Amino acid sequence: MADLSDLQAFMAVARAGGFREAARVSGVSASSLSETVRRLEAGLGVRLLNRTTRSVAPTEAGARLLER
Repeated sequence: MADLSDLQAFMAVARAGGFREAARVSGVSASSLSETVRRLEAGLGVRLLNRTTRSVAPTEAGARLLER
């Protein structure tokens, strides 16, 4: 089962469109958010975010999770 703080970190990154902006808004480091989202993805067994060097966007599974 996913931890609530892990879900909140995922939501912050997905809504901000990137780890840096989510980190600035939430007051934690981008690397901490990245590790948290990685842990959540591993626990759920599905990739939630498509990452490039310039952007972050939810996958289909990530978009469904955001809706919930």
